[in-house]
Order: sequence, then structure tokens, then C-alpha cells
Amino acid sequence: MNKLILIVIVSFFSTLACAQDKPEMADVMRSNGKIYDVVAVCLTILIGLFIYVFIIDRKISKIEKNK
Repeated sequence: MNKLILIVIVSFFSTLACAQDKPEMADVMRSNGKIYDVVAVCLTILIGLFIYVFIIDRKISKIEKNK
């Protein structure tokens, strides 16, 4: 239990230490207009995953109905 508490405390402080830095990569991507490409790729991947899960759900439902 003590190790778990220690891990939570250390991760909390490390998050605070990293939160103080300004994200330079995001500023560079935003200034170059590449941030929209990143967002488009992330959305494409998410939409693809949702479609995949929907199709798998339909297939499993068909199999369950046949049994």
C-alpha cells in the first residue's frame, strides 16, 4: 500500500513539473498549419475504429441469433 501511495505522489509531482513547460511542438505545428493534418489523421483513425467495432458488433449479433 505504501508503494502505491508513493507512486501516486511521485507521478503527481512529475506531472506538475512537466506542466510548467510551454509545449513548443504544438506552437510550431500550429504556425506551420500542420496541426490540422494531425487532427485529421487522429479523427480518421478514430472513425475507422468506431466503424470496425460497429461491424464486429453486427457480426457477433448475427452469430448469437443463429445459435
